[in-house]
Amino acid sequence: VQLQACGGGLVQAGDSLRLSCAASGGSFSMLLLAWFRQVPGKDREFVSAIGLSDLSTVYVDSVKGRFTVSRDNDENTVYLRMTNLRPEDTAVYYCAAKYFIADRPMNVRTMSDPTEYDSWGQGTLVTVSS
Repeated sequence: VQLQACGGGLVQAGDSLRLSCAASGGSFSMLLLAWFRQVPGKDREFVSAIGLSDLSTVYVDSVKGRFTVSRDNDENTVYLRMTNLRPEDTAVYYCAAKYFIADRPMNVRTMSDPTEYDSWGQGTLVTVSS
């Protein structure tokens, strides 16, 4: 699966952005999709994940209530809608994918290990100024 992320940019605190990640190859409808972010010198941080439908989503506490992940299986695209952005949200954002495993619960613990993801997008930079 190849992933292509876009939508980053420079915004002010309190603004909104929507990131997109388009997938090609593989079976998109069977993919679990996630967003991670990384700042220089730090480990890649889990942000959010979505299961096979919009009914199954997971968020790290720092973005709950501000970020919304969604997917469009017709367009093979996953989105991350970010609102009320803060300077600490500044990072390169990456989308990632792995295939769904039946009976495995979705939570931050099971979704946040970057080594479990098979495919990664190239990253898109989000900069939030204060």
